[in-house]
Amino acid sequence: MPARVVSALRPLILLALAAATPVAAAPARAPEDRTIASIRALPAYRKAAQTLSAQHDRFVGEIIALTEIPSPPFGEAKRAAAYREMLARHGLTDIETDAEGNVMGLRRGTAPAGGKVIVVSAHLDTVFPAGTDVKVRREGTKLHAPGIGDDSRGLATMLAWIRALDAAKIRTRHDVLFVGTVGEEGQGDLRGVRHFFTQGKYKDRVAAFYSVDGIDPAQLTHAAVGSKRYRVTFKGPGGHSFSAFGIVNPMAAAARAITDLYEIVPPAQPKTTYAAAVVGGGTSVNSIPDSVFVEFDMRSESAAELDGLEKRFLATVDRAVAAENAARSTREGAITAEKKKIGDRPAGVTSRTAPIVTFTAAAARAQGFSPEYEASSTDANVPISLGVPAITIGSGGTGERAHSTDEYIDVEATESLRGLQVGLLSLLAVAGMERR
Repeated sequence: MPARVVSALRPLILLALAAATPVAAAPARAPEDRTIASIRALPAYRKAAQTLSAQHDRFVGEIIALTEIPSPPFGEAKRAAAYREMLARHGLTDIETDAEGNVMGLRRGTAPAGGKVIVVSAHLDTVFPAGTDVKVRREGTKLHAPGIGDDSRGLATMLAWIRALDAAKIRTRHDVLFVGTVGEEGQGDLRGVRHFFTQGKYKDRVAAFYSVDGIDPAQLTHAAVGSKRYRVTFKGPGGHSFSAFGIVNPMAAAARAITDLYEIVPPAQPKTTYAAAVVGGGTSVNSIPDSVFVEFDMRSESAAELDGLEKRFLATVDRAVAAENAARSTREGAITAEKKKIGDRPAGVTSRTAPIVTFTAAAARAQGFSPEYEASSTDANVPISLGVPAITIGSGGTGERAHSTDEYIDVEATESLRGLQVGLLSLLAVAGMERR
């Protein structure tokens, strides 16, 4: 065939080849993505989202009001009382403060009373001691104050969700229980959520559990980092640093226990860690101390690894005591060690295939986030360890410096509202939004 004919036919040949070439189909969306998309398209949900936007200033005001009520460890009562009043003003039923100090209220679903509930929680306490200045300082859209993101924003988020659901007249099949917990931080050792799941009236009715804690809604904390915490008090006879020189010294035993602990090489996966964190004791610079304490923290994503590390740690303490008693004179008395457990948080994992995780991931994607699967230590540790599907999610916006006195959050409306909708969408999917 002449070249000029081929040239003339080339466009037709290319079109024919293109038609014969299979076109790659767009990747099918997961069922969870389709469910979330269908919820977002409902007029009722659009009304709820509009309410979040219209009442964003109120939401910010509630963050500020809650932050400025001091809530130190084991001193949450004043904030709890204020939050209970806030819940009561939102039309919930069964408002109560339980024996441990948790406050809660129920939003009834359409299922018969007494059935399974979906729990949404945020914690009332902060890490900061009594007397900490908690006055909020505002710079544009940034709010600065200790505890403002951890977890005042989480508490205010629950109120915003309730208002959005009510304004849109949204009903869910399951009851939804909103809970402000005590004792999440530090030596509170999850005492509020422990009580809820061991002695509370809803303990056997929980179908799924959300902890609203932190900022980033892309972070899906579905793995519970367990921890074991000890205060070890090393005791000995004590004496004058010059005249009693040569007798056993509890400081030396403590030092040996610390250095021997740091010879342990924990696994990188599952991540397992330890720390000698706090030390104290002694009488004066010219005295051999009669008592020294050290606080230790051990953590792991694996309950088995954590138990193994705990056993090795306790054996290390015993060897350190024996070594000091062998190294110096015990004529005035021997070294002993009192091992007091001051924290015990369970480990575990909610499967990434559990609906509470897959729906939250789909909700994050729908709002333009890329889900990241995380492990941490939160109120969700307890239900996860009991086999209750649970997840910890951020409430939106941005922020930094949690657990420091210069903590801040940014409540710029666009990002704030984008993040607020992730948890609300997931909750509606898991609780079973009634379609009308």
